[in-house]
Amino acid sequence: MVMSMTGYGTHVSEHRGHMINIEIRSVNHRFLDFTAKLPSPFGSLEDEIKKIIQSTFHRGKVEVALQIVGENVNARNVHTDWAVLDQYVSQLRMAQERYGLSGEVSVDSLTLFPEIFSVREEASAIDLHAPIMEAIQTAAIQMKDMRLTEGQFLGNDLKKRLDCIKDMAKKIEFQRPAVIGAYKERIWKRLNQHLSELDELDYDRIHQEVVLLAEKGDVTEELTRLYSHITHFQETLKQEGTIGRKLDFIIQEMQREGNTIGSKSNDPTISELVVNLKSELEKMKEQVQNIE
Repeated sequence: MVMSMTGYGTHVSEHRGHMINIEIRSVNHRFLDFTAKLPSPFGSLEDEIKKIIQSTFHRGKVEVALQIVGENVNARNVHTDWAVLDQYVSQLRMAQERYGLSGEVSVDSLTLFPEIFSVREEASAIDLHAPIMEAIQTAAIQMKDMRLTEGQFLGNDLKKRLDCIKDMAKKIEFQRPAVIGAYKERIWKRLNQHLSELDELDYDRIHQEVVLLAEKGDVTEELTRLYSHITHFQETLKQEGTIGRKLDFIIQEMQREGNTIGSKSNDPTISELVVNLKSELEKMKEQVQNIE
């Protein structure tokens, strides 16, 4: 089954006065590239979210964004490192006694040491773990369905283009005998222009050489391999899992056969068919880049 790498999924849910908003996007990528945009109190959930994505998708650049709205979700609290503060006060008083310094240790003096105080964001006392994971699962399934739907369109388009390529290959095959015959005729015509200059002629040897030269322009083997690649491509489209790279490789093999056919033949009809065939293969290659 063909799956696109481009998709989008979203889910909004409410849990005890908190709105949980999940958005998942994916675009083309050679491998699975995961990123998460999470509120700082929920950063610890990233590994678990990544496992959900990895179990659902195999390729694509996937971004998960979590937004939570509710009371005290991103509460900011000031924390004091009392152990460090005790040491500062103790050391300052010792310095006063040691050097006979005047004055008292004041609040103003403590503000000179920023490491004593820190501001932290803390998650709500309400446990949102389960509803967040459920929302992500729902959004991931939605994006998978979208990727499958788009993949179906891609698969249908590839099948149509593959039919065109197969039709062009048949036309080349139909043209092949006429091309070989014309090629032999041209060789004999050129030979006859010089035969009168020779005293003895080995017609059997000449005939063998003509056949060999004509066979150099024969594209039967290339067409056979091209048909095989077409069948392989059709079968791969029916497979489950990641097939994008495999399809891309098969297209490269078909392009190689097309190039060889074009270089072997100087027939204008076949040359035109090869140009059209290569054009269709190039379009297929572009489409395949979007398949998982």
